Amino acid sequence: MRDTGEMGIRTMDVGTMDAEAMDAGMMDFAASLARVRERAPLVQCITNFVTVNDCANIILAAGGSPSMAGDVREAAEAVCGAQALVCNMGAIEMVDSMVSAGKKANELGKPVILDPVAVGGTQLRREAAGRLLDEVHFTVIRGNASEIRYLAERRATVGSGVDVMAVDVVTRDNLSAVAKMVRELAARTGSVIALSGVLDVVSDGKNVVVLENGCATMSRITGSGCMLTSLIGAFCGADPEHGFAAACAAMAAMGVCGEMAERLRLERGSGNASFRTDLIDAIFSLTEKQLLEGAHYEIFKG
Repeated sequence: MRDTGEMGIRTMDVGTMDAEAMDAGMMDFAASLARVRERAPLVQCITNFVTVNDCANIILAAGGSPSMAGDVREAAEAVCGAQALVCNMGAIEMVDSMVSAGKKANELGKPVILDPVAVGGTQLRREAAGRLLDEVHFTVIRGNASEIRYLAERRATVGSGVDVMAVDVVTRDNLSAVAKMVRELAARTGSVIALSGVLDVVSDGKNVVVLENGCATMSRITGSGCMLTSLIGAFCGADPEHGFAAACAAMAAMGVCGEMAERLRLERGSGNASFRTDLIDAIFSLTEKQLLEGAHYEIFKG
């Protein structure tokens, strides 16, 4: 651990966690990765047609198994055999399925992960999010900064689509305010809140972790956020009792693998299509050592 002298933030290498970090609910990221591969969790994803293939493939790459059962006539039944459920609001037409499956997963004590895609953009999505949060308890809610800000403040956003608005980008200058927002939303919902961006901010309502991995090209492919949410589903499915640690580990893995894929892209001079494939390949081949050495995170004390 080293003191950075910035805003009460201390940086800690993943492989050298002390008792304080363990008290904060953190786990060895490498152990989380190993757990996914050992337990091969079945993850049911109710997700949109734009990213369904990539979501399935990244779960497979991590060592899990995907189920894409989304029809309302089978969603609740299908979750009985799964270890985790992912609800992606990109599939806004499947909210009934999400509610049905989510209630069943809650009844069975299985983790449920929400991706509130473009939640503040339209009245339809705002109402759907309200219904989901009222009727289903989510283990983790993973969104970009604009989506998380809407859930925290319930103010409509216009013009950003599924992308984060420039005003919401997390930087070192606004990190303290963002961490406070994320922590308070987590405490209010009882869910782990995982805000992804240039800086990832994750909280369980008490503790806040800031992760700094990844690359800009991840925002140039369709579905990197959806894939991340699905990956969180796999990590939570393998360790359902520790949603905070699982979410942090999944986000670290995604960021490290984004950097690995970016190095290949720069070496080849290639574009975003091959980057997407390289990202999935990197998840497939990621070693515990690479994750331990590559992950950069901070226990936020501000």
